[in-house]
Amino acid sequence: MFGLGFGELVLIFLIALIFIGPKKLPELAKGLGKGIREFQNAAKGFSDQMQDTTNPQDSTHKKVADATQQTETTTVAPTEEKKDSSHS
Repeated sequence: MFGLGFGELVLIFLIALIFIGPKKLPELAKGLGKGIREFQNAAKGFSDQMQDTTNPQDSTHKKVADATQQTETTTVAPTEEKKDSSHS
């Protein structure tokens, strides 16, 4: 974790606890966690977008496959319902 040992992390936590206070520290940690998560999601989105740009055929095939799968799902469901109602 950034080349820090356990002792350094404890020292940083204690300094933060003194300067920030015990009431604000959980809020700060929660905000920091959300910020890191948003950054990771943005980086992943950027990476995916760059990959789609460099390989347009792969993304086109994937979109066609997704659309085909959705169409098959919607056409199969009503057919199964008709079979169930005719057997009753």
